Amino acid sequence: MSEVVRVLAILGTRPEIIKLAPVIEALRRRPDRFETLVCATGQHRELHDLAIGTFGIRPDYQLQLMDPGSDLAALTEEATARLDEVLARAEPDIVLVQGDTTSALCGALAAFCRRLAIGHVEAGLRTGDLSAPFPEEINRLLISRLARWHFAPTEAARRALLAEGVQDGAIFVTGNPGIDSLFDVRRRLADDEATQLPANIRALGDRERLLLVTSHRRESLGAGLQAICTALCQVVQEHPDVHVAWPLHPNPKVRAPVAERLAGQANITLLDPLSYEAFIWLMQRSCLVLTDSGGVQEEAPSLGKPVLVLRRATERTEGVATGNALLVGTEAASIAEAIGRLLTDDAARAAMGQRQDPYGDGRAANRIVAALEQSLEVEPASDSP
Repeated sequence: MSEVVRVLAILGTRPEIIKLAPVIEALRRRPDRFETLVCATGQHRELHDLAIGTFGIRPDYQLQLMDPGSDLAALTEEATARLDEVLARAEPDIVLVQGDTTSALCGALAAFCRRLAIGHVEAGLRTGDLSAPFPEEINRLLISRLARWHFAPTEAARRALLAEGVQDGAIFVTGNPGIDSLFDVRRRLADDEATQLPANIRALGDRERLLLVTSHRRESLGAGLQAICTALCQVVQEHPDVHVAWPLHPNPKVRAPVAERLAGQANITLLDPLSYEAFIWLMQRSCLVLTDSGGVQEEAPSLGKPVLVLRRATERTEGVATGNALLVGTEAASIAEAIGRLLTDDAARAAMGQRQDPYGDGRAANRIVAALEQSLEVEPASDSP
């Protein structure tokens, strides 16, 4: 490979930005090999802007696809058409997508229709249940059918891809670049950036026993969110020294019911979306994390924080295997029981809080770029899928 290869990275949601930012940076460190462009679809704009600012990414193409609560089918139709327009203008050799979002699927579909080579970052995650998470499980299955390069974060993800018939030579176990971002932000916070955090966030970090909560998945909406709220109310009543911090997702189907139930509740603070730095700073100071987020499941073990997973199934089984994560579902009784046990059993909490890095060592982005470069030495990027 002697010519410069044009790569277009597609970013939609906050997790995509966090996990693709190190890859974009690593590609841009090789201008002799790669010309790197970025398309931001603008999903969840408030979260998107916070993450873009954290990593200093300046998109070459900026779309405005979604306001919270948009119809999924309509979003898929619009995103595919708008991303196809971007591909027509950018004329990339390679399209990089990350994870399992609608923007990732639509980017892969648009690229495939133009016979462009697709690289899938965070490939191979599976629950085996098309309804959990929804629609993410089907999104990542479909992307795996379209991609040329599969950048699997773990050996388990690699095995899942092999079981589906993906060729071994197309799979690269790299770790998750989200851990690259985590380590980078953790280094910054260890220096002086923590002093720049808002005063209300720093005050929460001074709480002796802080529970950090996130929940936003479609399958958690409705009864699941109500159960989480019920469990948290029970916990703060039974443990008055505990304080709950919950940065709310901008989706009104999350914000409205949670605010209606918990606003004004003693020892529970509802927050607007946080910058990535502020969120990681709070996680570092928490004694326990509750989440249905995939990224938080990955970050918590690397910070030595026990994480209770508010889902009935997870594609991130490595954290469960190491003992850092526990599936508790979305039933109020099971959530409250699990929280109560960890608050009262120091040994159990310490065992779950052993710092481990099952999802990466902070060098995933460099491995992804090296794998691309190596592959392109033996097969031209302009070949059709």
